Amino acid sequence: MSAETDRKWLTVALALIGVFMLGEVVVGLIAGSLALLSDAAHMLTDAGAIVLALIAMRLAARQPRGGYTYGLKRAEILSAQANGLTMLILAVWLGIEAVQRLIDPPAVTGSLVLITALVGVVVNVGAAWAMSRANRSSLNVEGAFQHVLNDLYAFIATAIAGVIMVTTGFTRADPIATLIVVALMVKAGLALVRESGRIFLEAAPAGLDPAALGAEIAATGDVVEVHDLHVWQITSGQPALSAHVLVRPGGDCHAARARIEELLRSRHRITHSTLQVDHAEIARPADPHCADAHGVAYRSAT
Repeated sequence: MSAETDRKWLTVALALIGVFMLGEVVVGLIAGSLALLSDAAHMLTDAGAIVLALIAMRLAARQPRGGYTYGLKRAEILSAQANGLTMLILAVWLGIEAVQRLIDPPAVTGSLVLITALVGVVVNVGAAWAMSRANRSSLNVEGAFQHVLNDLYAFIATAIAGVIMVTTGFTRADPIATLIVVALMVKAGLALVRESGRIFLEAAPAGLDPAALGAEIAATGDVVEVHDLHVWQITSGQPALSAHVLVRPGGDCHAARARIEELLRSRHRITHSTLQVDHAEIARPADPHCADAHGVAYRSAT
């Protein structure tokens, strides 16, 4: 899927959200509903998340130049982290407001809340569908998508609160719905911050065990030792690896490197690798006490 297609679907979602958000603010003020205003505030962050994602996609598409040898690919991760942080900050504010309204509930026009929430469900289903057409393997796109998906859950909770208020007059249903939204926002926000933080701290990609990978490389033909093994992500969906590989005396270094690169590509989808391959007798003997900077060396069992 091309970046241009991703941008098209994100723009469609942005248009849907932007138009409805303005109408929801007006109705929320008239109805006196914190749930609607919280939904509108969340939709504002949705719109901001999509705009940020679009900007990040354009920055990430720029070719490497100057001191930025990887280009600006991690602009997308910055965007994802910003999306996660805004969700957490907004969740704190809405949580405080909701607790205050639980203690002293104001009058709320339940019918307006219900009608607006039902329209919001339809709009957010359309926006979520449009964004699902984009490449969600990108943490940047996934961050914007999580904003919209959580807003859909929020409108469903608000619609239920509207039904309760219309049928029973229980106005505390409004802040209760807001607290449900807050819980969902915290869950999604923490996930985005955690995943983007892993990339910034250059942790191994989720689901990839460096120790198992090191042992797997060491088991490749002619390899006797692997050390200085590092696995990280340049950006989401783009893992990278570097390692120093020692092959047996008389072994073919070029053939060993080709086998390792094929292993990385076919089994682990790692296409960006930097391998220093030497003969054990030339580089250094396979000393059982030697290890890399992390105290880890992987050796062939043969």
